[in-house]
Amino acid sequence: MIHVDDLTFSYGSRSILDHLSFHIEKGGFYALMGPNGCGKTTLLRCIAHLLKPQQGTIRIEGKLVQDYDARSLAQHIAMVRQQTVPDFEFSAFDIVMMGRNPYQRRLQATTDADFQIVENAMQTTHTWHLRDHLPSQMSGGELQRVMIARALAQQTPIMLLDEPTSNLDIAHQLEIMQLLQAINRTEGKTILIVVHDLNQALRYCPQSLLLHQGHLFYQGHTPQALTPQHILEVFGVEASSVEGFLHYQRPFSN
Repeated sequence: MIHVDDLTFSYGSRSILDHLSFHIEKGGFYALMGPNGCGKTTLLRCIAHLLKPQQGTIRIEGKLVQDYDARSLAQHIAMVRQQTVPDFEFSAFDIVMMGRNPYQRRLQATTDADFQIVENAMQTTHTWHLRDHLPSQMSGGELQRVMIARALAQQTPIMLLDEPTSNLDIAHQLEIMQLLQAINRTEGKTILIVVHDLNQALRYCPQSLLLHQGHLFYQGHTPQALTPQHILEVFGVEASSVEGFLHYQRPFSN
């Protein structure tokens, strides 16, 4: 579904991603993890063709990402960024309807099919009752579910999510992760999500990629990715596993 080969990206002289290679299988649910500044967001933006790498290739379903036009790429990849408030006060329904833009020609009227797709997406994310609400009238968790509904309305086989649970309380974090798990299982969407909570990755994401200093440190099943030794090397903290949950003991120091 996604093939990344020898990907290198830098901001000026600062190297962010260094000869990164991996592939994402169709229908997988992958956590993307690593310390701050290791290149997680940059990687998502490269896959979505929002950034152009200095070296390497990215293929989506066998086709180079740069060979897609913007409309076609938006029919393959939907991206949910870190929690943001839209610049304009659109209703939740209008925000989700924006997910239909890749399928609509300029000045084309919204069809009954578009309305049904949007309603289905909002029902799936339990946001239909918020359809007339403005962002300022919604909680952080509600707004994030609306943004996920917009991605669902885009009807792409791939979803990229950049810390969708950041700044949410624990109840809303779990709600978002459970929602994504259900979407992956019932709709077969390929999901790559930036996760900071390692226990959430263990609970919800069967597969993981660990980034460390711009390199792919490990890719594989999440329990094998998040061993105490890997956590020590990547995050610099000591951890132990008790009944399937990680417990952080103390910062690592030389």
